[in-house]
Amino acid sequence: EMGQRHNLESIVVMNPDGTMNAGAGHFVNMPRELARKQVVAELEAQGLLEKVEEHGHSVGHCSRCNTTVEPMVSKQWFVSMEPLAKPALEVVRDKSIEFVPERFTKTYTNWLESIRDWCISRQLWWGHRIPAWYCQECGETIVTTETLTECPHCHGKVEQDPDVLDTWFSSALWPFATMGWPENTEEVKHWYPTSVMVTGYDIIFFWVARMIFMGLEFKEEIPFKHVFIHGLVRDSQGRKMSKSLGNGINPLEVIEEYGADALRFTLVTGNTPGNDMRFYMERVEANRNFANKIWNASKFVLMNLEGFDESFVPSAEDYTLADKWILEEYNKTVTNITNNLDKFELGEAASAVYDFIWNTYCDWYIELAKPRLYNKEGGRDRQTAQYLLVSILRHMMELLHPFMPFVTEHIWQHLPHEGESIMVAPWPSTLSMEGFSSAAAHMNVMMDGIKGIRNMRAEMNVPMGKRSEVILVPATEELKGILETHGDYFHTLGWAEKVTVLSPDAPKPENATVTVVNGLEVYLLLKDLIDADKEKERIAKEQATVLKEIARLEGKLNNQGFLAKAPEAVVAKEKEKLEEYKQKQQALNEREEFLKTLA
Repeated sequence: EMGQRHNLESIVVMNPDGTMNAGAGHFVNMPRELARKQVVAELEAQGLLEKVEEHGHSVGHCSRCNTTVEPMVSKQWFVSMEPLAKPALEVVRDKSIEFVPERFTKTYTNWLESIRDWCISRQLWWGHRIPAWYCQECGETIVTTETLTECPHCHGKVEQDPDVLDTWFSSALWPFATMGWPENTEEVKHWYPTSVMVTGYDIIFFWVARMIFMGLEFKEEIPFKHVFIHGLVRDSQGRKMSKSLGNGINPLEVIEEYGADALRFTLVTGNTPGNDMRFYMERVEANRNFANKIWNASKFVLMNLEGFDESFVPSAEDYTLADKWILEEYNKTVTNITNNLDKFELGEAASAVYDFIWNTYCDWYIELAKPRLYNKEGGRDRQTAQYLLVSILRHMMELLHPFMPFVTEHIWQHLPHEGESIMVAPWPSTLSMEGFSSAAAHMNVMMDGIKGIRNMRAEMNVPMGKRSEVILVPATEELKGILETHGDYFHTLGWAEKVTVLSPDAPKPENATVTVVNGLEVYLLLKDLIDADKEKERIAKEQATVLKEIARLEGKLNNQGFLAKAPEAVVAKEKEKLEEYKQKQQALNEREEFLKTLA
């Protein structure tokens, strides 16, 4: 580059075999390594060498044999880039093509604004041969798509150029060359241009830019409307996976152990657009468990469809409070997932369907529906529960299908459905409902109350087999009516033996532990549920352990030697532990005080 700026001649001094040629003067035929040493020796002998220093710099080596790769000026094929870059820049500037995230637009434009002519010939054994022939008689160069056997000018002998095209030149034709181009086939008409190009940020210039200007040049149309950029998958320590580090993951081995769906879901949920992600095998295992959860829930639903009429459609009057709640949550989830997919927030969309299936559908609605399913004489009430369990499960499989294609297809085929495959099923839409939002809000309050009961039972170590007496004190008369009508939910999911609903102004119960949630006080009577003396002993032991840990951590954090030498992250972690133990100590003290009221 410096030589070109000063109009200096490019002199080739090395032969292809690494020896020096006549351009190197009296060093001719000398191996390059020896010639370099000889040059230094002669400079020193003539008194022209001031000093010798070591400099670290990048030296190219062959990836196969590790031989040093020497730069050499040679005759190559180039593509003139200026007329191609201009329209490729324009379609991005006018938003015909948009990058997601938008910040990668700068990467694209920076490359094309400082573009140079593109060397497309490579001296490799494998690739598409340069379609150029040289006549041995008249010296003509013929570029053609046909295979030549003789010169079209003088009928002399021809030889094809031995070089191959740059891999990225061939890849740049991919959006249309794979479908029969240059013929205007039905596939080309239907599939070009496409909607979205998904790729990594490291090949925006090498591939994306070249596909765009190739498409504009040969098809006179952009190849895609959006370029969705994802990050790199790194190991659990944040390092790039490489052979030298030995930290690569063989996807076939992961699939063999955990399944393709689990691996696919992990990769989708573990990243945000354009950012790198760390790969943890524990997350793959967790997502395998999610697939198992779906499988088991589906088996439960299919096993409880006795007497189910596929033509049955409930009326609004058939829906219970739980039904209205699940339908309201379903609508929110469909909207959330669809909006996030439209914004290319794949991780957010996948997390939304995960949360709905695991928490809303499996952990809550199936449990709420069980009494109705087990009531063989339930009539329309049982059929309504069956209808909602089936229809919502089917739609959830359709929403989950882009992320977990195999398990969703299998389950969908076993549910009542229309069409040959889930792949061509309509995308789920929201349901038109009126008046369900207030019912869903009341249901959420009841669910919070049930969660409160579960937490109180766990904190006080109430045995699982023992049911408890629950007293509910709502903030409004309206909520009181709802609780009185649907107290059975507390029996089913809150392990309540007896549920009493008091008026908002009623005296507060005594000898009970309490939690307050969204306008509802939930009291749990514990006197006959736990052995107070044993619980006091257990708490005393736990308090002793906690106090010991507090003393140890405080001593560590008061040690100036530790604070000076330990990394900042380690010190922060120890402080966090200390705060957690102090909170635990406070909770144990409060529990101890409460137990005194049961004496």
